[in-house]
Amino acid sequence: MKYKLTKKQKKMLIRIIISAALLAVFLPLEHLLEMPWWVELIIFVIPYVIAGYDVLRSAAVNIIHGRIFDEKFLMMIATVGAFATGEYPEASAVMLFYQVGELFQSIAVGRSRKSIAKLMDIRPDYAVVIRDGKEERVSPDEVEVGETIIIRPGEKIPLDGVITEGSSSVNTAALTGESAPVDLGMSDTVISGTLNLTGVIKVKTTSSFGQSTVSKILELVENASDKKAKVENFITKFARWYTPAVVIAAVLLAVVPPLFTGAGSWAVWKVWLIRACVFLVVSCPCALVVSVPLSFFGGVGAASKRGILIKGAGYMEVLSKIDTVVFDKTGTLTKGVFAVEDIHASNIDKPELLDIAAACESFSSHPVAQSIVRAHEDHIDKSRISDVEEIAGKGVKAVVDGHTYYVGNGQLMDLCGAKWHDCHLTGTIIHIACDTAQGPEYLGHIVINDEIKEDSASAIKELKTLGVKELIMLTGDKAKVAQSVAEKIGLTGHHAELLPADKVAKVEELLEKSGAKLVFVGDGINDAPVLMRADVGIAMGAMGSDAAIESADVVLMDDQPSKIAEAIKISRKTMRIVWENIVFALAVKVLILVLGALGIANMWLAVFGDVGVLVIAILNAVRCMRVKKKAD
Repeated sequence: MKYKLTKKQKKMLIRIIISAALLAVFLPLEHLLEMPWWVELIIFVIPYVIAGYDVLRSAAVNIIHGRIFDEKFLMMIATVGAFATGEYPEASAVMLFYQVGELFQSIAVGRSRKSIAKLMDIRPDYAVVIRDGKEERVSPDEVEVGETIIIRPGEKIPLDGVITEGSSSVNTAALTGESAPVDLGMSDTVISGTLNLTGVIKVKTTSSFGQSTVSKILELVENASDKKAKVENFITKFARWYTPAVVIAAVLLAVVPPLFTGAGSWAVWKVWLIRACVFLVVSCPCALVVSVPLSFFGGVGAASKRGILIKGAGYMEVLSKIDTVVFDKTGTLTKGVFAVEDIHASNIDKPELLDIAAACESFSSHPVAQSIVRAHEDHIDKSRISDVEEIAGKGVKAVVDGHTYYVGNGQLMDLCGAKWHDCHLTGTIIHIACDTAQGPEYLGHIVINDEIKEDSASAIKELKTLGVKELIMLTGDKAKVAQSVAEKIGLTGHHAELLPADKVAKVEELLEKSGAKLVFVGDGINDAPVLMRADVGIAMGAMGSDAAIESADVVLMDDQPSKIAEAIKISRKTMRIVWENIVFALAVKVLILVLGALGIANMWLAVFGDVGVLVIAILNAVRCMRVKKKAD
């Protein structure tokens, strides 16, 4: 991703280049020519002021307002102290390199913000609403629920709704991170923030702009930085106490030793004053203060590119330590849509049995009936069908091609007198019988199940690879169905026939295990209490309920369970980089602080201890923003 410097950054870069050029000219002159001290002071003050006048101004303003102990204050007193002791080139160089570090920091933060800003591009600029038969271009927040909007190819879908006319391919990459377009037609749901690619569609809105998917996503991302991780809070508090402590330590280092080793000698005072200035330069905590939040910001941005919205750095920290993942079943591990799994026919071909069942069920809107019609795929000639009769709680009776058929559960088979048998498979079993001259004849049955998502099994496998010990499913479904799903996808445990309160109790029970960090993944309104109780709640964002999305700490925009493993990988990578920066920065600083106090480290080494460590930490933190197909 290309990044263009801002106007302010360009000005800073120009100042740095001018200051560096002047230093490159003045340093040789200092060695070649004998100059009075005041001339030498002036020629090195010039690049110093060009590079750092804004630092001096900010430090002065902060002092006036009582905000003394920050990195600008440290830079000011350290460099002024260096000038006072005759270390003119070092003073200028410290300010120059400090500004180089500040520029690196500004660019790194800008790149991170740009990656987040790409997500902000999903905000639609307008909506074309049809009112009184005329098209009217308005702001999205002016469109009411139930109004019809028209979206042409190349336009962003401004509001959530249902297609009432037309069909199109829709690019959902901005929300899900997946580049493959999705084909949508009549009665399909569209999500705000996605891009219409091919056809003109009319959409009946189902939410206002304030409650739309795009609005909620933007709110999540904008508020993500408000929830800090424990380590981030620690660094903030650490810097608050650390800076005053090192200033006091530097003052003691400058004053106490000369009192005992030569209070009357300026040469002795100068030595210890220089050591105190080195101490101040290297002790600046900006490498920690900058790199830690930058790493988390980059991690949140990287996750958002993959369609994973993490609501705060604190949740990222917990995600990195997860060892238990608890799933809801319907809509989370399964599609929440019934589908024909198998057909068992007796004395009849399977296609013929499916054709009879689909014809009888074609007048019903029940999800099970619709799954049979979808499995049939071919056109159903309804002129073949007559005398359709719904039998409440049991099924349907209909005449197809002049023959009377019964399609339904075992109770319907008992009612019509057919000799039926149950199926060895789990799921919803639809039996079919036909009236014949010899009496009702049992033709077979169709097994219908909620389809398991394509990536559910691979998601469980990946989580096991990441070291997640417990993978448990909680569901209100029947025990046999739950067991079947758990075995197919490789879960370590499951609990069935649970009410919402039972799910909370089970999660409480799992949380009581010593040291367990638990994620709950769900999508329904009934999952909201459990999502809030878990250490981290993950909601399915595409088909999930508003209550679940608002209660969750992480939202998966494409409903793919495999994104859970990605979220954990990104979190672990981010936390690894955070701790790398903390350990590296503190180790280098402590070493140079000790060397400086002993008089071994000079101002140039102090510059590396401050600016060099800052630049290295920033470059390391920027790695959090890199996203591969699978996070490393």
